[in-house]
Amino acid sequence: MADIVGEVRAAVTDATARLAASTVPDEALAEFTPERRRFGIALGPRMTPLGRAWRLGVFLIDREGTLYAAGHSTRAIEPGRSNYQSVSGEERRAQRLAAHRGRFREGETVNFDARVIELSEEALAEASGPLFLADGRALVRWTPTADAATAIEFVPYLRERLELLLDPPAGA
Repeated sequence: MADIVGEVRAAVTDATARLAASTVPDEALAEFTPERRRFGIALGPRMTPLGRAWRLGVFLIDREGTLYAAGHSTRAIEPGRSNYQSVSGEERRAQRLAAHRGRFREGETVNFDARVIELSEEALAEASGPLFLADGRALVRWTPTADAATAIEFVPYLRERLELLLDPPAGA
């Protein structure tokens, strides 16, 4: 199993180096704090910048080689007027508002709720996120309920996502 974790780390290190040497733009990584009250005063939602990362499918990789389970993303744009059509629509509007008010460029993609993936044998063997170990292999979950039978190998997955990012198909 230690060899498998070593292969995962090597793949992440290689991807980080190739992306850092490329002109592929990275995206903002942030912490989202929803609207709250403090001392009876309403404080709007906010996003605090945490750094930059590249999106590779269900993963994010930052310039230091930290692997994240991708959470949610939004754009730093004017959120528009509240329409009260749905709770989920208002939640997305609050996220856009937080990104717009944050220190992000207009129109920039902002990733939030990303979780660091610990690259150790113990953590990956018990992982419930997108990267886990099973049957002596490092696998990627497509959905939260996926198991080893429906998951795919991590290294080929990362390699494919990396190639698509570095050399996108014509017209993409």
